[in-house]
Amino acid sequence: MENAPESPEPQEPKIYLLPNLMTAGNLFCGFFAVLQVFRGMVDADTQYAHYNTAILLILGACIFDLLDGRLARLGGQDSPFGREFDSIADIISFGVAPALLLYDIVLRGLPEQSGGSLPQGVGWFIACIYLLCGAMRLARFNCLAAQPGKPATSDFVGLPIPMAAGTIASLTLCMLWIDEGNKEIGAWKYALPPLMILLSFMMMSKVKYPSFKGVSWRTKRSMTWVFAAALILVLAVLFYQVVPALLFVAYLLYGVIRPWLSRRWRKEIEEVLEPEDDPNDVGI
Repeated sequence: MENAPESPEPQEPKIYLLPNLMTAGNLFCGFFAVLQVFRGMVDADTQYAHYNTAILLILGACIFDLLDGRLARLGGQDSPFGREFDSIADIISFGVAPALLLYDIVLRGLPEQSGGSLPQGVGWFIACIYLLCGAMRLARFNCLAAQPGKPATSDFVGLPIPMAAGTIASLTLCMLWIDEGNKEIGAWKYALPPLMILLSFMMMSKVKYPSFKGVSWRTKRSMTWVFAAALILVLAVLFYQVVPALLFVAYLLYGVIRPWLSRRWRKEIEEVLEPEDDPNDVGI
């Protein structure tokens, strides 16, 4: 009896250095953000300093997440390994870290603050819903990206989890700045649980958000657009407590009002480079 032919050895995935290095930076930021939240839980005297650091690390992870995709598309180095690695990093940086942060700042004390009108465990339930929706959003993205053929559109289906995490982190940072010197965030913090529920819904929704993947080194814009972009960048650095929150909230709202905008306005905002002119636009 002849031996059955051996199955071929599985081929090692392609691992490109620069994009995956950015993803590693994303993961490191998320991990250290989680550590800062835990330190804030056990050290009441420096609690909000740890929370402030955790928020900045989450925002730093957003920058790394932006860079890894840009570098991959710039070099035509989009790969299944990079896509999966990015999702693993995202669930830590933009799922676990923001959920833990908000749980300790506001969600854990909701039953007591409500005078007993809310059941015990409602805080961790809201945090868990956010984390679950974020994980499912990433899984759906990977499934769509793995489908054969080039997608008809580069839009994101549902709010991307980095934008959801950035919205939570930047608004919390803004609240910490407003109540600087106090031992806890003021009454504004009670807007965060409904916001977390809203973001969970938006991640799972079919609302389409622009990916701006057409932005590259070949993108051409008028001097007015270049000046406006440079001004926003400078303001975001100088007033990092407020401007990032405005930008993240603007992106969140843009997806909702986008279908009612005229085609001319949408083209002016989004179509910075015609798709056929971009040879590096691969993936979703």
